[in-house]
Amino acid sequence: MRRITILNPKGGSGKTTLATNLAAYYASRGLATVLMDFDPQGSSSRWLKSRPLTLAPIHGVTAYRNQPGMTRSFQLRLPPGTARVVVDTPAAIEPQRFDEYTREADAIVVPVLPSQIDIHACARCIEHLLTTARIKRREERIAVVANRVRPNTLVFRSLMRFLETLDIPIMATFRESQNYIRSFELGVGLHEMQAERSLPDVEQWAPLVAWLESRGRTQEAGAEEAVV
Repeated sequence: MRRITILNPKGGSGKTTLATNLAAYYASRGLATVLMDFDPQGSSSRWLKSRPLTLAPIHGVTAYRNQPGMTRSFQLRLPPGTARVVVDTPAAIEPQRFDEYTREADAIVVPVLPSQIDIHACARCIEHLLTTARIKRREERIAVVANRVRPNTLVFRSLMRFLETLDIPIMATFRESQNYIRSFELGVGLHEMQAERSLPDVEQWAPLVAWLESRGRTQEAGAEEAVV
């Protein structure tokens, strides 16, 4: 099983977009997928409710809501055979709570928008992941995704210059596209839309998906070596 956490305390950075599309991607590949929604806004859960029954199922966990008469551990339990867990985190998380969401994560994806406010928020987020949450760079568990970008603009070039200073891999740059809005309305992922409509956006996901899968293989191989 591989667990992927989407995290950035800055609201509106595109966490839910990443989480829902990743969950749909894995489900469409035949992997038993769980989408955990810790965001009180419940956007991922609403997307999941609108998902057509004809598509590959995704098990949803409304983690932001405490269920009466149910222990927290039972509420957050995973179905047997779960292969991928995608965690959509809330906005405004205190740095002291980062560890709650990252402790068991095989990969942590930080989305950032091309604006000065978001660039500053991303810098603080990465800083707290490395210090407060004590994630070591050599673990290579953190990656950044530039979201809703418009290439060849001054703010985009400023964003890319900033990201290069972090010494954290930039795994993808997603263009601003109506396909994301449309896919959310339909309860589907980009990879499940008609190819001629979504191909330019789908191609931008390839580096991120490849990195996520390589992270899982690297950690599994390390675990096997430790056992031996």
